[in-house]
Amino acid sequence: MRDRVREVADGVFHVRGTEVNWYLIREGDELTLVDSGYPGDLERVEESVRVLGLEPADVRAVLLTHAHVDHMGAAQHFADSYGTAVLTDEVEARHAHREFLEQASPMDVTKNLWRPLVLPWLTKVMRVGAARDVKIPSASAFPSVGALDVPGRPVPVPTGGHTSGHTCYFFPAVGAVCTGDELLTGHSVVRRVGPQLPPAFFQDRDTRDAILPLADLDADLILPGHGEPLRMPLADAVRTARRG
Repeated sequence: MRDRVREVADGVFHVRGTEVNWYLIREGDELTLVDSGYPGDLERVEESVRVLGLEPADVRAVLLTHAHVDHMGAAQHFADSYGTAVLTDEVEARHAHREFLEQASPMDVTKNLWRPLVLPWLTKVMRVGAARDVKIPSASAFPSVGALDVPGRPVPVPTGGHTSGHTCYFFPAVGAVCTGDELLTGHSVVRRVGPQLPPAFFQDRDTRDAILPLADLDADLILPGHGEPLRMPLADAVRTARRG
């Protein structure tokens, strides 16, 4: 697991899960976890914490960018086992409760199996619970204004598009932004590398305008849900992604 954990800024750690990323932000002996992989990634999430010399109970909060199965797999376990707060946008909290569902359907994926890279990706993610019905009853809305009182002091940035309540998290102290699935730098089902929107069949709306708030941030480190972290001014990345 150690080779999957990389410090990309002071106290900010990128972790590669199964075809998805999560991030650990350390402040002293406490952590914030941003997203939490697929359900089958649970042991890896906990082990990534231990790689830093801490224990899962030291995670003070799990922040969800959005409530898709590949980003929320371990969140309820942390709430149940360690009393960890699971925080997200108010609308996205209801999504996490599964009061409604916004994600690609099995039919959407099936219709794209002709694409060369989709079947290998699907085979991997099915093994870690891609088709599992996951909900997070403990998910709650964070305060609507200002930085959150959790390690790293992230500022939520509303970016509803990929899902209605999608949120990115800006860490001003290190000029980094966790962009979830609103702004990627790559994905296993496409060959392109660099700032980009999610593959079209994963969403049913045009999300180019959703990332515009990121262009105003004083940040140059993109921490995406898929793809590698990238040093690039956010304004430039937004322009590149919107051009397609």
